[in-house]
Amino acid sequence: MDALISEDDRRAILAAARRAIAEATAGREPIAPPAEGVFARRAGAFVSLHRHGDLRGCIGRIDDAAPLAQVISHCAAAAAVDDPRFPPVTPAELGQIDIEVSVMTPPARVSDVSEIEVGRDGLIVEHHGRKGLLLPQVATEQRWDRETFLSRTCTKAGLPSDAWRRGAAIYRFQAEVFGEL
Repeated sequence: MDALISEDDRRAILAAARRAIAEATAGREPIAPPAEGVFARRAGAFVSLHRHGDLRGCIGRIDDAAPLAQVISHCAAAAAVDDPRFPPVTPAELGQIDIEVSVMTPPARVSDVSEIEVGRDGLIVEHHGRKGLLLPQVATEQRWDRETFLSRTCTKAGLPSDAWRRGAAIYRFQAEVFGEL
């Protein structure tokens, strides 16, 4: 995916995410930046937090119903204090947290798995009321091939690893990924 978000806008998004995290860890409700410029753009996004290179929280929204101002503020705060996989980030940890943002394209239904390109596409798998999502960078970081990526997305959804072969709906999306890392 070509860079669509300027360096200045990336810095502004990361700064807004950091403010939201600071507010949330202090027990305050984050205030979203004005929905102007890049923040007016409607897109799904994920905010991932890392501490010493390890995942410390990740929350996102797939849909593009809200402007990035709200999505980034909400997801950054939630990644810090509401990700059920981790204890809440403490104010003392803030200086050790690196932020990564993934701004998504709308998901598109996959009709043939050969359409999926590891390193470019993220995946969503849905079946029997369960849904799993993995960002594009996960497959690259883990050095997965296409089938492993599909299987791991199924597992994340709580489905058998071969559900993608047995009727699960598969969607792909791209993301513009940037961060402090």
